[in-house]
Amino acid sequence: MRVFFAGGGTGGHLYPGLAIARALVSRVPAVQPHFIGAKRGIERDVLPGTEFPHTLLELHPLYRSAPWRNWRTLTGGVGALRTIGQLASHARPACIVGTGGYAAAAALAWGRWAGVPLVLHECDSFPGKVTRLFAPRAALLSLGFPEAEQRLAPGPSTRVAPFGNPIAVPSITEAQRAAARARWGLDAGTFTVLVVGGSQGSAALNAAVAAWVAEGIPDGITLIWATGRAHHAQYAALASPRVHVEAYLSPIAEAYAVADVALTRAGAMTIAELCAWGVPAVLVPLPTAAQDHQSHNARTLAEAGAAIHLPQSGLDGAALQATFGALLQQPDTRRAMSEAARRRGRPDAAARIADAIATHVLRLP
Repeated sequence: MRVFFAGGGTGGHLYPGLAIARALVSRVPAVQPHFIGAKRGIERDVLPGTEFPHTLLELHPLYRSAPWRNWRTLTGGVGALRTIGQLASHARPACIVGTGGYAAAAALAWGRWAGVPLVLHECDSFPGKVTRLFAPRAALLSLGFPEAEQRLAPGPSTRVAPFGNPIAVPSITEAQRAAARARWGLDAGTFTVLVVGGSQGSAALNAAVAAWVAEGIPDGITLIWATGRAHHAQYAALASPRVHVEAYLSPIAEAYAVADVALTRAGAMTIAELCAWGVPAVLVPLPTAAQDHQSHNARTLAEAGAAIHLPQSGLDGAALQATFGALLQQPDTRRAMSEAARRRGRPDAAARIADAIATHVLRLP
């Protein structure tokens, strides 16, 4: 039973698809996922290292600031439709799972034309264009944020469910937690701030944290600071017993397990992980994110009481000193934020989405 998975361009669109595919294979071993993505997206580097067959196409986003380049989007889309049709001629898919981004549009368009059931997963609180376009014809619409439904127009037969964003289920033993604390020299009274700017790091977050460290972080605070590999050399000299400067955190589970609070961007998958682990967050949305969706994510989590929304326009060392200095003195606030985060957490999202695909779309017992 073949199932097409389409989505990519960024990890926030690709990794949910991989998580759903693995959960679906676990639920229905007869399923054979086939990923469709863009040659220019992150899937070019990630998919060859996975267990799944895949096809990369000459797909392009809409160039809003340079519309004369949209001829590439048009010609790439036409060629993609032809290639997807050829793929389907060998084994017609039972459904197409779209996880967003421009890389999903061609496969979903072909599926709509061919009468193949569509499954959409929207990771953000503000739905992307692809989700909004295909929601009326979807058989199943899975939401990472329940608030996204307010901005969508699903069809009369569309099942809409706020399953949450699919991530690796939090799992760490007390021995592993203790080993992680020992690795970073954390005692029982240490207030630990985890700083993560995404897999590539964030120049804005890094600059603000560097200014904060230069001003002198308050006594009692320890930083675990993942700069991103490209930025590490610039900040490595700031390392000290209370400032752990890492290029990359792998496995990041150990960092989540010891963090009292996190300073991060507001991507949907990062938020899903923070909520699943119950880590309160200070969220600094990427201001250039498409449709400013990270700001919507940050405001949504702040309104739920699980995070503090700090716009990048107000991000500097003084802001971090004030924000984390206050949190250091407010254990009850941190505890309430952690509980609110856990209420938003959906660590079983991948399994629940897979079960809904199996029963509602594939009509399996």
